[in-house]
Amino acid sequence: MNKYYGLEASVTLVQLRHLLSLARTGSFSKSAEALFLTQPALSRSIRALENELGHALFDRIGRHSEVTPFGREFVERARHIVESADELRESGTRMAHGAGGALRIGLGSGPGAMLMTPLLMHMATRHPQLRLEISRGRTDMLERSLRERSVDALVVDARFLAPAPDLQVAQSHEMHGSFLCRPGHPLTRTRGGVTFAQVRAYPIASTPLSDEVARVLVERYGPQAHPAHCVTLQCEEIPSLVELTRHTDTVLIAIRAAGTDLAELPLKPALDLTARFAIVTLAGRSEPPALPIVRRLVEDLLRDV
Repeated sequence: MNKYYGLEASVTLVQLRHLLSLARTGSFSKSAEALFLTQPALSRSIRALENELGHALFDRIGRHSEVTPFGREFVERARHIVESADELRESGTRMAHGAGGALRIGLGSGPGAMLMTPLLMHMATRHPQLRLEISRGRTDMLERSLRERSVDALVVDARFLAPAPDLQVAQSHEMHGSFLCRPGHPLTRTRGGVTFAQVRAYPIASTPLSDEVARVLVERYGPQAHPAHCVTLQCEEIPSLVELTRHTDTVLIAIRAAGTDLAELPLKPALDLTARFAIVTLAGRSEPPALPIVRRLVEDLLRDV
């Protein structure tokens, strides 16, 4: 039988609050007024509680209600339960504002480049009591971690996700992709636009690219533009690739906002490609109270420059 502190699960917190008020005032009329109830409604609540427990909680003596011996023991247990419930509610409120609790976030390579440092700095300065854990990796690995409950939510490129009934994808943000290079790169001096054949004369770097991106590249520039053929430098960490591009003649395929100090190459035809970053949680599962903090950061940071 499901019990909490020895009470049946059918006994509600509302009934316990009614009980404690009446035990304190000894008056149905005063308690009803304090609880914003009618007196008959309060009487029905106490009567239902007594029926559930099988014992009288109050002796009605004229207009005064006196707690019975059984009622005294029950009132003490009820007080502990209500106080615990109030503490839990307050704890949830504090956690929602980042004042405690834990948050485990999985970041894909693109969102990680934009969010990692700002998220760490925001938590350290604004919510120092919140324990934050960030996981990085391929989208399929992060998706598995979400299903195994080792992370609470993901921020990933939604194009890597296969539709699944157990995943809830929300708050999608589109960001434009580009071919990027360092200022002063030889290709920046090309007039009239750059061809993909000219780009292929240099190392090409990227994170793992989705099938959708590969399809767009092939449609724009031909079979030689498939990432399996043209990408010579690949890793999950965009910041490392951006740093590489700053100091070499490497051309980087990435979201424009990942390297704001890099030059965007005017390819012909234009790339016209976007990433769709989204927050992913398990459908039907309660979100951690602090997740809205991440949602606000995503709203502020995952946007085109």
